[in-house]
Amino acid sequence: MSTLLPTSWIPRPSGVLPSDPTRYGGPAVAYWITTMFLVVITARSLIHLFSPDGGAHSIATIDTSVAGGDNIVAIFGQWGASQLLLVGALWVLLLRYRGLVPFILCVLLLEPFLRAISGHLKPIVTLGTAPGAALNWFVVPVVAATLYLALCTTEKRRS
Repeated sequence: MSTLLPTSWIPRPSGVLPSDPTRYGGPAVAYWITTMFLVVITARSLIHLFSPDGGAHSIATIDTSVAGGDNIVAIFGQWGASQLLLVGALWVLLLRYRGLVPFILCVLLLEPFLRAISGHLKPIVTLGTAPGAALNWFVVPVVAATLYLALCTTEKRRS
């Protein structure tokens, strides 16, 4: 991770699961964007876990005053705990095995699609538009572009 941008713009798919996961050969910009995403996800997880309503009403605009509203809040809190566990594992990978930056980005890229499938199968009625619903499809191309960058090398070719 010596340069900000790649020296080769041809992605290496084998970089998703590199033979040496401790060595990251991609550009620094992909590493720092991944770090930024993990900071945001950590904050989101902590809000769901520790916010009095789990963010269900205050952020996701779900009416928690209905019968079973306490269960909605409890599920959001549990979701925050699960998110915190996942992001904790991703932090370990990022900090200890930097070569897995592309793998981490694959996880971040798949997550909104899986949540969209879940939302389609089990729709949630909200009073407004939650930030996640509004921003998911903006974030997907950013993560995809970052994954592309992470798979491009910064190493000079040997002649």
